Amino acid sequence: MANGVVVFGGSGFLGSYLVGELLNKNYPVVIADVCSSAFNHDAVYEQCDILDSLEVNTVLEKYRPDYVFNLAGFANMEDASSNPVDAITLNVIGNLHVLEGARRAKVKRYLYASSAYAMSQKGSFYGIGKLCSEKIVEEYRSKYAIDFTIIRYGSVYSERPFYNNYIYNLVKQAVFEKRIVHPGDGEEVREYIHAADAAKLSVQLLSDERFVNEYVILTGVEPIKRKQLFQMIKEILGDDLEIILEASGYRDHYKLTPYSFHPTISKKFVANPFIDLGQGILECIRSVHSEKGV
Repeated sequence: MANGVVVFGGSGFLGSYLVGELLNKNYPVVIADVCSSAFNHDAVYEQCDILDSLEVNTVLEKYRPDYVFNLAGFANMEDASSNPVDAITLNVIGNLHVLEGARRAKVKRYLYASSAYAMSQKGSFYGIGKLCSEKIVEEYRSKYAIDFTIIRYGSVYSERPFYNNYIYNLVKQAVFEKRIVHPGDGEEVREYIHAADAAKLSVQLLSDERFVNEYVILTGVEPIKRKQLFQMIKEILGDDLEIILEASGYRDHYKLTPYSFHPTISKKFVANPFIDLGQGILECIRSVHSEKGV
């Protein structure tokens, strides 16, 4: 499959945008996931569990892609914190299975979806798993000469109703319950990036040789406090919205920056132009109202 791409986790939240962007750029794409995608029906779908090395090897041997994206695994930090064995098994051993399959299939480049939490002492088992997988990707480069790009995604959102889409679920709570409940104090700062922008940048990384064996941060360009985000949603909705800041935990999340230490230096890559956060929230509201039937 010349210039072909297999996307593990291609049916998921970010994966659905990445596959769509790859198709737009005329890459032959195979989605390898435990479930089929509600989007991107032009892509080939192969049912595949990354914990099953035979399934992984079968997909990669069948298509022999030039590139592999691995987006599969636990994507929600709270879920990973509550299920450490499952999280480490899926995010580390699963990634190892995909890497080994890529080695056998002689893949040209391996693009691993890591997280800003890989650079942080926060993030609990989620961050630990991501950092461990980064080190394994590095070692495969050292031992087997598999080129890679490690992409540290941070604060991705969109209007699609996925379980791990934070802003969408926040807007949904605001519309349905007329309130926003946040376990932190609202002072946490994030740089949100729309999934469509993250996908476009990811495909640019794929096509640009400058990012071979590099580490890249993909976040937004507009730092905003969580309490400002909540107020923005309140103003856009124009409703009597209650904002509850519990300040009762949130210990595993970073407050201002993920940079607690530097396992490796990474370059920040930003979209220009990009989808404005306010416009993105409006799209989330429209999507939620559509789901509500309003």
